[in-house]
Amino acid sequence: MFSLVNLFWLVLLGTAALYLWRSGQFKGRARELAINHCQQLDLQLLDDSMVITGLWPVRSAGGSLVFRRRYRFEFASIGDRRYQGEVVIIGMRLVHIELETYKLPSDE
Repeated sequence: MFSLVNLFWLVLLGTAALYLWRSGQFKGRARELAINHCQQLDLQLLDDSMVITGLWPVRSAGGSLVFRRRYRFEFASIGDRRYQGEVVIIGMRLVHIELETYKLPSDE
């Protein structure tokens, strides 16, 4: 039989597992958005990695509680230097993508 303490730990463990599973989906969405943005600008996403740098609870347009996530990634324009980029999403919706100023390839 479950005691209240055992039930608490079970709920906590289930919540942690759900968070980890859903985090992978959000990270995949942010990665997809970064890849598409880099392809449109003829840039290369480096290392295929997204690092979460922020997580805040916010209210959606419908009034429900969702998380605003900020991910950082690296990209290159001409292959000799790494630049930083950032993707911000609320739920699965893109808020903005910001790129560090980068050098354009010369047209020689």
